[in-house]
Amino acid sequence: MTKKTWNVLVTGGAGYVGSALVPKLLAAGHRVTVLDLYIYGDVFAPIKGDPKLREVKGDLRDRAAVADAMQGCDAVIHLACISNDPSFELNPDLGKSINYDAFRPLVRAAKTEGVRRFIYASSSSVYGIKDDPEVTEDLPLDPLTDYSKFKAMCEDVLAEEREPGFTTLIIRPATVCGYAPRLRLDLTVNILTNHAINNGKITVFGGAQRRPNINIEDMTDLYVNCLQYEDAAIDGKIFNAGFENHSVAEIAEMVRTSVGNGVEVVTQPTDDMRSYHVSSQKIRDELGFVPVHTIEDAVDSLIAAFKAGQVADPMANPLYYNIKTMQAIDLA
Repeated sequence: MTKKTWNVLVTGGAGYVGSALVPKLLAAGHRVTVLDLYIYGDVFAPIKGDPKLREVKGDLRDRAAVADAMQGCDAVIHLACISNDPSFELNPDLGKSINYDAFRPLVRAAKTEGVRRFIYASSSSVYGIKDDPEVTEDLPLDPLTDYSKFKAMCEDVLAEEREPGFTTLIIRPATVCGYAPRLRLDLTVNILTNHAINNGKITVFGGAQRRPNINIEDMTDLYVNCLQYEDAAIDGKIFNAGFENHSVAEIAEMVRTSVGNGVEVVTQPTDDMRSYHVSSQKIRDELGFVPVHTIEDAVDSLIAAFKAGQVADPMANPLYYNIKTMQAIDLA
């Protein structure tokens, strides 16, 4: 199969997933434009000299910035959003303006520019809480929060905008874990690992809740792969992307085992018993995508980064926490 190379726009490319994805896209031979506000810093300093990388510091809601970033692009990987429920709830109007209101204008700008492939990062949270042991893509959506509701509504918009020559693909990722240049320490596996290493203690609230996870290495490999699949294999399709469905208590034990040094696990009661478990069988069957990096691998990548001094002041530095950064800069 002849390898396709694209001019890819990655919205939110300087965020957690994007900071690990963009170097992989460049290494695969693609030209990459990043559109981002860069509120978490200059994450691409080590690769600034790459002639295939173009960076546009701009707001997704600014149509001029979007048009500028979109120039010459024939593929879009749309990652940009106010990510996860707590960050969204900090300022619901801001969340709606970025996560939903800006979406259709972005899609239409892509079509105007002649983009031929649009990949949208939705979320496995669109299902809400299901009793089904395997939550598959054909189950009805029941988003419980504004964050997940707008993710689902964007899926509908993309379906409406799909047309011949404009291939659309929706990915519903599980919770991502592991080290990336723009690190997040406000996600389950990463939180537990940070506290195990730097506090010597993990506090688990509840513990029985299941959390589907995917290692950031697999998540970013999937997006790279999505530029190679044939149109017919992905056009108009929706795929879950997860690997391991473990309870929070099980994840805590994995972290304790990996970190060692007598890490204490404390369990406290919680009213938040939201539990998610998704099936990724469809993407395995139809696209042959099988994650190979485990939760333990993610924990090990974080341990290595901490030991190498790559994470400055991990317990307090707002750069690693979406809410703290948004509050610090008063994002509006």
